[in-house]
Amino acid sequence: MIQIAILGLGTVGTGVAKVVAENARQIERKLGEPLQVKSILVRHFKNGPFRQLMTDDFGKIEADDDIRVVVETIGGVDAAYEYTKRALSAGKHVVTANKQLVAERGCELLALARRKNVSYLFEASVGGGIPVLHPLTQCMAANRIDEVYGVLNGTTNYILTRMVRTGAFFSDALREAQAKGYAEADPTADVEGIDTGRKICILADLAFGYQIDPEQVPTEGIGKLSLRDVRIAQRAGYRVKLLGRAVRLPGGGRTAYVAPHLIPEDNPISGVEDVFNAVMIRGNATGEVMFYGRGAGELPTASACVADVMECLQARPRREEISWSADTAGFEGPGELKTRHYFRIEGSLTDAAMAFGQVEVLSEDGETAFLTEPLSGDSAARQSRLLNVLACMRVLDG
Repeated sequence: MIQIAILGLGTVGTGVAKVVAENARQIERKLGEPLQVKSILVRHFKNGPFRQLMTDDFGKIEADDDIRVVVETIGGVDAAYEYTKRALSAGKHVVTANKQLVAERGCELLALARRKNVSYLFEASVGGGIPVLHPLTQCMAANRIDEVYGVLNGTTNYILTRMVRTGAFFSDALREAQAKGYAEADPTADVEGIDTGRKICILADLAFGYQIDPEQVPTEGIGKLSLRDVRIAQRAGYRVKLLGRAVRLPGGGRTAYVAPHLIPEDNPISGVEDVFNAVMIRGNATGEVMFYGRGAGELPTASACVADVMECLQARPRREEISWSADTAGFEGPGELKTRHYFRIEGSLTDAAMAFGQVEVLSEDGETAFLTEPLSGDSAARQSRLLNVLACMRVLDG
């Protein structure tokens, strides 16, 4: 009998307990022996099917030699960081879905896990139930990864989908997402791009091999996005998506950022709707490879956690490739990345042409919406400084 502990009994923690119980036969066949949840750390005891497993004393889990894997589902970086360090130091494998902890402290925790000859795995921290980190580090290991981008937050994608499908304003679509349980009462981390920023940092860390500090990543959410721009983009054959994007730069540096983009309809990312996520990885040998599925939710995320638990326990070498350097040097802002840009200005086509030269007009009715030729973000900001800019977004070409 293999025994594990779960830290936290929220959505993901409950899902992990359910998956272990409901898929017990499949798990036993693959591991060769049964897998059992022995303890669940909670702050407040409550009645339910897992009541007999609950404890409020992490020390008991830490000292229990029968517990081989700890699944951290607390979230945040305070208690989760402390408990993770203690569990790894006690010689236990740790699995997590905690993207904030991995983005901010993952390099340190991976190093500790290697010293203690245990695993620290976090497939569920990006994309929920979508298997993307394992393929990135193993199946695409023969590639030089040049770019990673994607729709990494189901809440914002649901809001944008409703704005396109029903013509809802942002505020109305947000309320609908909250009513359905897709958005928190305080949706800041989602709609301001903070959640997406953490996830793109993890992807970039693994893709490029160097730490990217989430605080260095420019982040723009969808809170100021106008329904007018969504409609103009749609009529012109584009969809608006909030993307996290990380790019390897020509000189060997790297950049990452989060922002709304116009995406052509022939790019498969444009068709990712509702709470679904998608990650596109561009390798120098494979070209673009896309991973798609449910990016959150109790059972999809729990499925990824339990798969990591099983990998920790199987008698094969640990994934040594899951690591990156703590060196943050070489990170550059995205200002020099060249793309076309979408602008909506209060002014005429003449004003747009004076600032940018040749442009592609999308709308002209008192306000003018247009696309520029490819230029850097810094140049776009500089050339538009004399215009009354109402909206500006990058265009994802290629």
